[in-house]
Order: sequence, then structure tokens, then C-alpha cells
Amino acid sequence: METCIIGWAHLPFGRREGENVENLIVQAAGQAIAHADLAVEEIDEIFLGHFNAGLSEQDFTSSLVLQTDQRLRFRSATRVENACATGSAAVHAAIRSIGSKRARCVLVVGAEHMSSNSAPAVAKTLLRASYLKEEVDQKAGFAGIFAQIASSYFQTYGDQSDALAMIAAKNHHNGVDNPYAHIRKDLGYEFCRFTSESNPLVADPLKRTDCAPVSDGAAALVMVSAEQARSRPRAIAFRGISHVQDFLPLSRRDILEFEGCALAWSRALAEARIALSNLSFVETHDCFTIAELLEYEAMGLAKKGRGADVIKDGLTHRTGRLPVNPSGGLKAKGHPIGATGVSMHVLAAMQLSGEAEGMQVPGASLGGVFNMGGTAVANYVSVLERVR
Repeated sequence: METCIIGWAHLPFGRREGENVENLIVQAAGQAIAHADLAVEEIDEIFLGHFNAGLSEQDFTSSLVLQTDQRLRFRSATRVENACATGSAAVHAAIRSIGSKRARCVLVVGAEHMSSNSAPAVAKTLLRASYLKEEVDQKAGFAGIFAQIASSYFQTYGDQSDALAMIAAKNHHNGVDNPYAHIRKDLGYEFCRFTSESNPLVADPLKRTDCAPVSDGAAALVMVSAEQARSRPRAIAFRGISHVQDFLPLSRRDILEFEGCALAWSRALAEARIALSNLSFVETHDCFTIAELLEYEAMGLAKKGRGADVIKDGLTHRTGRLPVNPSGGLKAKGHPIGATGVSMHVLAAMQLSGEAEGMQVPGASLGGVFNMGGTAVANYVSVLERVR
């Protein structure tokens, strides 16, 4: 493709008290520009991924990026939103802008500050990304929706609590080596497997360790045309991308089949002219452990109903044939909504450039990113490769 990443930034995710969306945006944008070793004047366009929906009082946020440097004034700046896939929506908007030759250099920022809200308030806000006419009564918010999916999966294919605990344990183990992760603690399988005072049920059968934490954070990318990238010391190219949008109501879909996810993977791999087996690693959207299990099946790692085999066989561990979430995923890293998709692309770029340090997958040459909005409603896949 004609678009490359040449620089990035990633703030540590977690509870960032005393901060707000504005300073998170400014920090990430400034660090990304510096990492790209780019003159600010070279930036033609800006895309900001920011979900908000009531998470912060400041709702009109696209121009906040300009406060990074006064020389950004009068640049085109647009806020992009597509639920939990907001960050990837911003990344893909930048790819389209560069591909259409409207811009040669684009700054993409994803940010969210969630912790200033109570847990019930966050759950209520996030539930707005569901189909409210039919799904508004879920007391546990999206955890309740994914608990419903897990219960249905268990009824159909048997209790998979062991597999979900293995996914949680894997991602927390990986998160220890991620300096940007919200939770850097190896919790272990036993802790993740059983309900306890420290690991209570959130929505049966999902426990706290099955759910990504509420986090604050920001990440940013500098993206340029392939021509521009030739003179840069590092370049990570988009080899294939896909965005598939599905129906919003769960009632119109089989909730045990992430069909939009499957189609997005199929299209992106076809555009990249590779097979899934060619990938060195995948960063996937594990907002809940049951989501990662279903994504194994949707991406083609396992047949329907056999996703548990993948984690039990160790295929997706960091030392396995296809490491999934070597960063710790959303489960350990955190899930500041607008920042998540940008974060996933930053972490993939770090892997492919050999700059992932303790998270590094040896010899990584091709990486896949899957970012999901809602319950497999907005589905974004990117296939990335190192050019230089």
C-alpha cells in the first residue's frame, strides 16, 4: 500500500489522576512528532480518535491537537468515532487521505480519560455503543452483553471457563513486560480461574479477570506516503486493511459468530496476499476473554466451537506459533476507548521495527491488528510489515 508509519508515541495506560483528555492528547502528539523526527510544518492533516459519549465534559476535541504546537494552527483536524474501534477508524481515515493524495503526512492521535467517572457511569456510557432499543436493560453494561455471549457459548459447546482463565493468565503474563500496561502483574491461571474476594463475578460467568480495566491514556502515530517514507530511518507499511460494519442489534445476528470479524480478516489477508500462517503475531481486541476466544475462531485459528484448543495447545502464547497479544492486550494494557486502536497499531509497529524490548517477538516481520467496536459491529483489520 501507499502508506507507512514513521513515528509513534504511547503514554502509559492506567488511572491518570489530575490529567484530562486535553493534556493526554498534547503529550502523545508531541512525542510522536519528535519520534518521527519531523518538522511540524510537514503535517498536512490530523485525525483524532476520541469516543467520549459523556466520559469527559469537553466534547468538541479535534482542535485540541493543535495545542501541541502553534504551527499546527489551520491544519485540517477531524475527530473520528466508531465505538471501541475509534482509534482504528482514525488510522484508516489517515490511510484513505494519504491514498487519495489529499495529504502526504498525517498525525493520528487516540485518547480517552475514563477514570474521572464512577464505574456505573462508565458502564452506562459504554452501553450506548449497543442497540439501546433492545439491549439497554443490561445491568452490567457491556460485561452483561458478553456474559450473555459466554453463557450461550457454554451451553452450546460446554463450559469453557478453563480456556477463558488461560487467556486472561496469558495476557497478564505478557503485560508484565509492557511498560505502558495498566496492570503489570502476572496473576496466574489459578487466580484467574476461580471466583474470590479479589476476583469477583462481574456478570456470570465473567469474573473481573475476564474484563479489561477502565483506563486513561493516549497514543499517536505519524503516517506518510510511501514516497515520503523513503527518506526516513524507520518505515512500517500497511500491506492490507479492511473495515467491515455489521448490524448493530444482536437480534439480527448469531452472537456466537463474529461474522464481521471473520470477513474483515479474510479481506485484509487477501489484499495483503498472505495467509494467516504468514503472520508473526496478532494484537486482537480482548475487551473480554470470551471475545478473544471467539476471535480465534473468526480469524481462522480454530473451527467453530474449538477456540479453546488454541489456548490450551499454547499456539497463541508468546512462544507459540502465532503469539496473540504479546503486549498483554486490552486485558492487561487497559482499554481507554479512543486510544485503543491507535495503541494496537503503535505496538505492532514497535514489534516490526524491533523496538518492543521485553515484549519483542523474535524475528517479527508481519503483524496483524484486529480492533472491534461494539459486539463485532465495527471490525477493523490491518496487516503491517517492516519496510525499513
